Amino acid sequence: MIAQSLAEKLVHAGHVPEELARDLNETAIREGIPLISLLLGRASTDSLKLAKLVAENFGYPVLDLTTVDLNNLPSDAVDKKLIAQYRIIPLKLCTQRKTITIAIADPASLQSVEPIKFKTGLHVNIVVVDGRELGSIIDPFLSSQARTLTSASQMQATRPQATRTTALNLPNSSIFSDDSADDTEEAPVAKAVNDILLGAVRDGSSDIHLEPGDKCFRIRYRTDGLLRDAEAPSADIAGRIVSRLKVMAGMDIAERRLPQDGRLRITLSQTQSLDFRMSTLPTLWGEKVVLRILDPSAASLTIEALGYDHNQQTLFRSALHKKQGMILVTGPTGSGKTVSLYTGLSLLNTMERNISTAEDPVEINLDGINQVAVNRRTGLDFSTALRAFLRQDPDVIMLGEIRDQETAEIAIKAAQTGHLVLSTLHTNSAADAISRLLNMGIAHYNLADALTLIIAQRLARRLCPACKIATQIDPQSLANAGMSDQQIASATLFRPAGCPRCTDGYRGRLGIVEVLQISPDIVQLINQKASTADIIECARREEYRCLRESAMSKVAQGLTSLAEAERVI
Repeated sequence: MIAQSLAEKLVHAGHVPEELARDLNETAIREGIPLISLLLGRASTDSLKLAKLVAENFGYPVLDLTTVDLNNLPSDAVDKKLIAQYRIIPLKLCTQRKTITIAIADPASLQSVEPIKFKTGLHVNIVVVDGRELGSIIDPFLSSQARTLTSASQMQATRPQATRTTALNLPNSSIFSDDSADDTEEAPVAKAVNDILLGAVRDGSSDIHLEPGDKCFRIRYRTDGLLRDAEAPSADIAGRIVSRLKVMAGMDIAERRLPQDGRLRITLSQTQSLDFRMSTLPTLWGEKVVLRILDPSAASLTIEALGYDHNQQTLFRSALHKKQGMILVTGPTGSGKTVSLYTGLSLLNTMERNISTAEDPVEINLDGINQVAVNRRTGLDFSTALRAFLRQDPDVIMLGEIRDQETAEIAIKAAQTGHLVLSTLHTNSAADAISRLLNMGIAHYNLADALTLIIAQRLARRLCPACKIATQIDPQSLANAGMSDQQIASATLFRPAGCPRCTDGYRGRLGIVEVLQISPDIVQLINQKASTADIIECARREEYRCLRESAMSKVAQGLTSLAEAERVI
């Protein structure tokens, strides 16, 4: 709305023709570039007149930078990273009134105000200046080789902004390695953020939930698939904790009405770092934050470590070594589908193969693989990325998820024309994936020709080997749960106990997997539009093991408990 009204004023003031103003405004909206920045890039724009018009439009005073003594600017008042990021200059610092005045050419980027307020604890006054003059000052202001006003000592920030890569030194250091020991205002917030992230890393958690309430601030960790309460800081600093995390993730901390997504990286040591995917959601009592811990070690797991039995491993490896076809991994959210795909990609990642992935978002960085983050705001969805991949001479393509008919059809065609395609689908079982794709509108003959392997999986908590206790369970109960007579006769059953090494008797997770090979007989059934039950009956004649049977096998081996297997199946 602001950009549109400004465009109209530009036309009325005679700065730009109506058609050009409309084109520039559309470009600004489409590419997410401020309209003022586009105008300043045009040589014919009178930047001083533009500054006056902008100031009038936004209701801020305008200032002529030629009247300012550049050698007396409060250069240590604002972190230079903020200055470079938001293209601002601090003009005047009033410690008595706790205010700071900043010069800005584009008030549309008012997201710069909140980080400055947050890091300095000062009220921010804004003045609008000539954009070209400001641009000519900022770089020398930041340069350590410039004149006195930009010397290294002057440019050292007293309260540095947290960047997207942050030092997190285990076990006791502050999350911000350059925080001043005397920074008493920020110390509780920095310590709280430090403790929250460290606690999750130490517990081996996959997610961190920060949930504001009316009179409390709850923090929960998802460990081994289940949420549990963690020690929470005072509710008084909850908002500042959320703001600090948003700054670290490069998010707009001034926007609290809409959900946002971001990403941050912390350095645990000189050789180890972790990425976090961050999501915010406005709730009744404030913003809820969820941080997903993206562990790069998940990409280096072996197929054996995923929980596949010997026959399932053989089928998976065989499908991965085919030159074309489609491998699907199905299951609900949090069932380990992405880890299985990354494991397969790691086996395929050789110098001879061109591998491209489209993910939403990219969770783990894999060297040697071309990873594309889906961005619907710019029109880069799965189908668009997939079309682009097919013009990039691919050998292997991985799609984070098949969500619609268009994506499914392009993926099927790719799998039929000399490419190996890996993707995920949200279905309860492997056989259900066939019905789901047919219901999307995929022709049965194309599906039968493209599919190679379908994997369905769940993740169950693994019994802690240090404290699990042998137990006896009524054979009839085991039979009712799906355990075979042979398994019942040879089973060694355990139940959880609990010890300092684990959480409620469990430590880590293991995969419960079913693998459906698309054999010639199943291809014939797909072409005949057979039911899911007919496909499963045919698969059973070919050593197919369903999810329940796989789970009961893990129980019989003493890897998990019967109660846990029943929970996830």
